[in-house]
Amino acid sequence: MNIKAIGIVASMLVASTSAFAQSSTVTGAAGGAATGAIVGGPVGAAVGGIVGGVAGTLIDPPPQKVVTYVQQVPAPSERVVVKEKIVVGQPLPKTVVVTPVPDDPKYAYAVVNDQRVIVEPSSRKVIQVIQ
Repeated sequence: MNIKAIGIVASMLVASTSAFAQSSTVTGAAGGAATGAIVGGPVGAAVGGIVGGVAGTLIDPPPQKVVTYVQQVPAPSERVVVKEKIVVGQPLPKTVVVTPVPDDPKYAYAVVNDQRVIVEPSSRKVIQVIQ
């Protein structure tokens, strides 16, 4: 009888965790840790944080037409140099001006440290560095 009750409670936790994960705006390590803690306690939080951190850093590449546009658009006349390393998944410094891609407003670009980068406009997060 106790095993059946534990199974029912575990099923309810998994179902509520799925709903939480779908409706939550917390992603990455924090989201994984929160979800893992609900399901598996402290050990679940540790594992969920690692898995969520890896999944949260994966970013879908932009469409090829966006990459081609950013490759071919003339570079601005003024060179932009920053000390920070440009890293996929990290936002560009606030001092860098980003320009929307005309045919696809989900993307913007900048030329920083002689590198062309595609970013997500609202967060300024780097999606791709074009080599």
